[in-house]
Amino acid sequence: MQYFFLLLSLISVVFSQPYNDDMLYKIENIEETHQSFSFAVYGDNRGRDDILATIIKTVDSDRDILFSISNGDVVTTSFKYQFQNYLSLLQQSKKPILTVLGNHGIGLLENDINFKTIFGHSYFSFVLKNSYFIILDDADDETMASKQFLWLQKELRKAQTYDNRFIIMHIPLYDPRAGAYAQGHSLEDMKQVKQLNDLFDRYKVTMLFTSHIHSYYRGVWHKTPYIISGGAGAPLIKGGFFHYIKVTVTGTEVEYKIIKIKT
Repeated sequence: MQYFFLLLSLISVVFSQPYNDDMLYKIENIEETHQSFSFAVYGDNRGRDDILATIIKTVDSDRDILFSISNGDVVTTSFKYQFQNYLSLLQQSKKPILTVLGNHGIGLLENDINFKTIFGHSYFSFVLKNSYFIILDDADDETMASKQFLWLQKELRKAQTYDNRFIIMHIPLYDPRAGAYAQGHSLEDMKQVKQLNDLFDRYKVTMLFTSHIHSYYRGVWHKTPYIISGGAGAPLIKGGFFHYIKVTVTGTEVEYKIIKIKT
């Protein structure tokens, strides 16, 4: 009998639309009359389903939060069964959860087929009220493809008519543990890192959300404010803690609150 249900699960994944597309439809059709809204951001849940389950339940109980963004490394390896296990956790949520591709999602062979089969495009944008959201794919920590970089430039130009511009990508530009603008557990192509930072500065990004480092950091890279949130379940670095970020948008005012998860 269990094989029958597994088969049904596999069939539903193959023939249904990508999960992120379904979540985007729900987000863009949220019936919410207030201009003020909240969303959650967290990353790196691999290895601790119990932490992710607690985050999902906590977010569900918060009436203000409309949706969440899970910012990469949702699996330890890129095998389909691991994505399906993660998906089974998401399906317990009462609210939409968007999933970003992380480096563990492409694996050693840098293959994103399983992610794209289940979740769809690895980079995309959407609008909610006065805010423009841009999801990027920097799972290959060496460089970002020129096609995506050109797309990003166009998206940032379109986003200028909105009050807030949020960028979400898994791997940070720099590693704050190594120095203000130092390379470490971060993107490797420093020439492109500078290009991205310049682009974010020029188009006045409201906040750059990244993960990858299993802790919490907040600061500013040149003119671009950033948050690193990698505490959704993966093994923590020294001083790290399990958490998610609650973001509340009220016009041009944006509040960022750390919500710690007790273990």
